[in-house]
Amino acid sequence: MGWDGDWDGMEMEMGWRWEGDEDWNGAGNISHALTLSREFLHYDPSNQRVTRNVAKYEKLLATHGDRVGRPLQRPNVTQLQNRDAYEELCQGLGAQMAPEQPSQLGCSYETNGSPYLLLQPAKKETLRLQPYIVLYHDFVSDAEAETIKGLAGPWLQRSVVASGEKQQKVEYRISKSAWLKDTADPVVRALELRMAAITGLDLRPPYAEYLQVVNYGLGGHYEPHFDHATSRKSPLYRMKSGNRIATVMIYLSAVEAGGSTAFIYANFSVPVVKNAALFWWNLRRNGDGDGDTLHAGCPVLAGDKWVANKWIHEYGQEFRRPCSRDPRD
Repeated sequence: MGWDGDWDGMEMEMGWRWEGDEDWNGAGNISHALTLSREFLHYDPSNQRVTRNVAKYEKLLATHGDRVGRPLQRPNVTQLQNRDAYEELCQGLGAQMAPEQPSQLGCSYETNGSPYLLLQPAKKETLRLQPYIVLYHDFVSDAEAETIKGLAGPWLQRSVVASGEKQQKVEYRISKSAWLKDTADPVVRALELRMAAITGLDLRPPYAEYLQVVNYGLGGHYEPHFDHATSRKSPLYRMKSGNRIATVMIYLSAVEAGGSTAFIYANFSVPVVKNAALFWWNLRRNGDGDGDTLHAGCPVLAGDKWVANKWIHEYGQEFRRPCSRDPRD
């Protein structure tokens, strides 16, 4: 497994990339951190930062033992059959054909009733109807993707997940991320308008979160999870704009191997398609979370994966995606 590093950008010869000391403390595995730090010193004996880390870890082990605090454990959804399904999908095994008729799926040009798309309709590929998942090809240009990566690069930090009322670094999400406001650059603003056009939703604050840019290095992954909150205590509700109703995920790069987005219960995966945008609804029309959207970012086996996530919330969408009169919807 590879880890995104922050030790002066250095890499060990075997191709691993290391996390910094603060990340190992977040994971809580001190003895493993000490072992890796000592191995790093073998390749770079003069590295003062790693030398200090070795001394710190030795002291922590002597004082507290192997665990400092209680690291957040993997959620139950990654266990047993779900875990097996996740691994099979990431390996390209076990995926089934869509239950829908082929005539219900396929490609089309989409304007979504938006003047923004009249002259250049979106290239829409419908992948699934339940859950509703579509892929928009050529959603961004190469230049736009590079601009987004360049803007986010200096601000990347270890990704966290919501846990109860707080956020934590965890071993089942290995990536770095940064947040961009639409005022950061005209390219970001243009993407916001484009996403609003294809989704038909209101992306103005506070109805949507800032654009999250994520970098998955070698071995980077995010194990099975939901984008929507499954508890009212989730930090997502601090925005006071409801739950995450929908997700737009833009692939900003290609990868040589791995990195697919696997939908566990829907039993299929979407490979990385450079410059394409993946869209799905997180909530059903009755406001409940759609369990079929359980998904994962498969480990990157070769290459460098960049994505941009836009999470859209319930409030502000009342007339754009109205609730169904049928409580089963």
